[in-house]
Amino acid sequence: ILSSSLTVFSHNNLSTEHIPGALSRAGHTVAAVFLGFVLVLGFFGNFLVLLVFSRFSGLRTPANLLLINISISDMLVCIFGTSLSFSASVRGRWLTGSYGCQWYGFSNALFGIVSLVSLALLSFERYSVLLCKQQSDSCQYRRAWLAVAASWLYSLVWTVPPLLGWSSYGLEGPGTTCSVQWHQRTATARSYVSCLFVFCLLLPLVLMFFCYGKILLAVRAVARQVSSQLHL
Repeated sequence: ILSSSLTVFSHNNLSTEHIPGALSRAGHTVAAVFLGFVLVLGFFGNFLVLLVFSRFSGLRTPANLLLINISISDMLVCIFGTSLSFSASVRGRWLTGSYGCQWYGFSNALFGIVSLVSLALLSFERYSVLLCKQQSDSCQYRRAWLAVAASWLYSLVWTVPPLLGWSSYGLEGPGTTCSVQWHQRTATARSYVSCLFVFCLLLPLVLMFFCYGKILLAVRAVARQVSSQLHL
């Protein structure tokens, strides 16, 4: 996150003049090319994943429902987020005003947290299947759908507050992207960023490390058992 951003708000437009970290024309062109690749590959890659899952019902297992959820959130980032930053980089300035900036910051945060939480829940689902008691298919599907709904609800809980006054979304970096105002030094902004770091980054990562660590230990234990039996 670049901390040298400067936000100049009005109700209808944002000015990126005098931003210390502003890119040159060549820099904006390079960013536009990179974002163009991300936009095209991200959209069509996730679209193909969703197409395959829609064509083959056998692939729609409980675990894969979370993968579908991740593909949907990633594709929505391309549609509602990357497209705006791409067009801004092409022109060298933010184009959709303060409301567009807030939407960009909110939507990218929303879909990004959904993907991260879904990955954490997927690790927990794998851990539950491997190390806990087996459950019926209907129960597993119900848990998977609840996990999908929980990922969106949890993300909304943490991404709506900046729209209501707990911190805010605004321009960052070269003035062609928007995000939570990380650089603000107010108590409300710092408290929000701290909570976002703990509950939307650290907590999912800890859950993933715990679950995959337990799975790895279980696999090693089985491998040692098999090895010892082969040597008998």
